[in-house]
Amino acid sequence: MQQTDNPNTVQNHTQNQTLEVTFSRDIEQVEVIALYQANEWSSAQVPEKLIPALLNSDSLVTARLNGRLVGIGNAISDGHLVVYYPHMLVHPDVQGQGIGRQMMQLMQTRYAGFHQQMLTADGKAIAFYESLGFERAGQTASMWIYAGDDH
Repeated sequence: MQQTDNPNTVQNHTQNQTLEVTFSRDIEQVEVIALYQANEWSSAQVPEKLIPALLNSDSLVTARLNGRLVGIGNAISDGHLVVYYPHMLVHPDVQGQGIGRQMMQLMQTRYAGFHQQMLTADGKAIAFYESLGFERAGQTASMWIYAGDDH
């Protein structure tokens, strides 16, 4: 992994592949929906809500492998004290290769000093986030009113 001249971008070159992880709002609906569908996230069914939600996030990080969108994550924040990471997706074909880790590490360059960083994790994602230093939040319970059926 190497830092570029842009502190908001990390590039990794291996085996004729270039991975670029960057803060970017340069996304196309078709590629975002394909990524969400590959991960079986119900948000793919409401692109008219998903795309504006992502673009209106405090931060949006993308991962592109040879130009192809293989990861996306966003942060919602008050800008000073609290940040919440609602979406972090990596295409199933390239999961386990460190892409999600690089995406979260880039997010950490922006939010590391915040008093509270929050997310909701389930399944295999729990161990992933624990490896990044997140821990279960005491006696709290995740609660929601949710229109999806993917969790």
